[in-house]
Amino acid sequence: MDHRSTVLNGSSTGNGVLETTRPAEDGERRTAPLPSALIATRHGESIANVEFQLAAETGAMAVPITCRDADIPLSLHGQAQAQALGRWWAALPPADRPRSVWCSPYVRTAETARIALAQAGGLGAVPVGLTVRYDERLRDRELGVLEMLTAAAIEKEHPGEAARRRKMGELYYRPPGGESFLDVALRMRSLLRDLAEEEAGRPVLVVSHDCPVLMLRYVLDRLTERQLLDLAPVANCSASLWRSRDGRLRPELWNSAEHL
Repeated sequence: MDHRSTVLNGSSTGNGVLETTRPAEDGERRTAPLPSALIATRHGESIANVEFQLAAETGAMAVPITCRDADIPLSLHGQAQAQALGRWWAALPPADRPRSVWCSPYVRTAETARIALAQAGGLGAVPVGLTVRYDERLRDRELGVLEMLTAAAIEKEHPGEAARRRKMGELYYRPPGGESFLDVALRMRSLLRDLAEEEAGRPVLVVSHDCPVLMLRYVLDRLTERQLLDLAPVANCSASLWRSRDGRLRPELWNSAEHL
């Protein structure tokens, strides 16, 4: 199955992890708050995406990036992708257009949100008073000693870690000083609790990175390790959507890049 652009329904991927009902003292069940729709996207193509792709193709030992990961900007192509995301936003039914944006504080995500907002706003699709909230839980996965190292450099400089990574698998592997996928999943569980309460009844857009978006799906759709690892990488400025239905966030669209 190709997971790059998939229209989903509740039965195909399982129920959402947000248990939105709980027993009341009188034995009845009460519904907890949820956003009407949760839309998640990865930032547009960054200059690091370009350099690491080139390094993977050539086996290069290093990339010409000296700034912090948090300070890496979009490429020109990434800026164009963010504009396309804004046009997709504007084409949504009015009831699904985001009323707020939750965004990673990294430069490439902030730029993506800003450009998409400007594009959608120019098309009259951004409500007055829309807020952008920068939340550190949406930051990219931290790789510790492997930060900004190419695959070839990891094999040469940290062969023990490369072997441990292959043995443990991406879900459980935690590089020294960094995070595993499951560490990021814990961040997403915390974020979802706050988001569900603060955005109750409203559509919201989350702008983040590939691993956090993957972990949103892992958490919301209760994926197994195998199901998670079978997914294709999250595309830059792709759109994934979960809709509140029957007391849960149900998956409707995954990793769609048709608008690009």
